[in-house]
Amino acid sequence: MNPSSTEHVWDLMERVRFCMFCTFDGTKLRSRPMGAFVRREEGAIYFFTDLRAHKDDDIRAFPKVCLGFADTSDQKYASVSGTAEVILDRQKIKELWSIPVKIWWQSPDDPNILLVKVTPEDAEYWDSPGNLISSVKVAFALATGSHVDYGEHQRASFPKKASS
Repeated sequence: MNPSSTEHVWDLMERVRFCMFCTFDGTKLRSRPMGAFVRREEGAIYFFTDLRAHKDDDIRAFPKVCLGFADTSDQKYASVSGTAEVILDRQKIKELWSIPVKIWWQSPDDPNILLVKVTPEDAEYWDSPGNLISSVKVAFALATGSHVDYGEHQRASFPKKASS
């Protein structure tokens, strides 16, 4: 688990920017699509959520989460496990405020806005060379009876950040 694997996961998350955010409520797992605000320099991924959606209840009770990033057009995937926390930081909300968020709320001062901060701990990624090349590789393997090399699959661990 070398640092370049971790950097590659950060690269994938920054490029894809949307993921399936999976939480546990004590009985079942639940995933939902969410926009990710990836902040590599902070070692964190932020998500906007609404107080009325009750994701914060699951996260407070069971803070371990999994994020599934997928770029199906290029066949690049990352599964990131980490610890989530709900934060109410108006300054950070204003810093991350952008056009996609304006679809859901009119103002960064909306009292229903919460941020979820995920600190990644471990990840896996699958990085294929893309649909066309993968199709050629499959055809070649079928024609020759060989196995397909679908690309790179690695695990990565994120260094723990010192608390500030």
